[in-house]
Amino acid sequence: MKLDNSIAAVVTGAASGLGEATARALAARGVKVAVFDRDEEKGEKVAGEIGGVFAKVDVTLDEAVDAGLAKAREAHGQERILVNCAGVANAVKTVGRDKATGEPKPYPIHQFELAIQINLIGTFRMIAKSAFGMVSLDPLEDGERGVIVNTASVAAQDGQIGQAAYAASKAGVLGMALPIARDLMNEGIRVNTILPGVFKTPMVAMMPPNVQDALGAQVPFPKRLGQPEEYARLALFMAENPYLNGEYVRLDGGIRMAPR
Repeated sequence: MKLDNSIAAVVTGAASGLGEATARALAARGVKVAVFDRDEEKGEKVAGEIGGVFAKVDVTLDEAVDAGLAKAREAHGQERILVNCAGVANAVKTVGRDKATGEPKPYPIHQFELAIQINLIGTFRMIAKSAFGMVSLDPLEDGERGVIVNTASVAAQDGQIGQAAYAASKAGVLGMALPIARDLMNEGIRVNTILPGVFKTPMVAMMPPNVQDALGAQVPFPKRLGQPEEYARLALFMAENPYLNGEYVRLDGGIRMAPR
């Protein structure tokens, strides 16, 4: 798909981190970008700076997604590109121990449900609703109508201690991509997945510098944290290359996560 001002895109989680970098990269190519996020202040700022439109969207709510898509389409027309970056990371052991007493603690099941609702179901909700709109578009070269890029994680394949919920949600994002690509193959809509490693997102940036350095040192090469702009470059490549479909790419500097 040629990226220019004839194309509209929706990016979730676009007020910061991987989503923000992707929204900015798409806009730099002329694409009309809708910034979806729960953070209204940061989202409005990003949208204003890139000449896009902001919609306050919680991907766990049907009505919020519907309203966001309606606002984006009113401003830019039906999107041909969807990039799903909205997500949450949590870490709780399946059976924990009280630090003071050493007594076992039960798993707070709401933490598992939270990861699944945002990372997995929220991603699918966006896919289903966006693809339903994409099928109405006139096909481009090769019959292409749209492209969807999802964000899983290396945790989908080598989750660490405490990441049962997070790894399960991201493994779900990875696992559903090929069936969805097959569902949409006759509609001219491609679906691909990025599995980021350890990136310098706002969550990581809040860690002490020595902790960030230690994380980066675990990467085989280059020995540093990933930059959001590097994620964005891969997302744009997936959008542009018409023969890339039903695939996933680990973007991780070669890291394989240890148990902790």
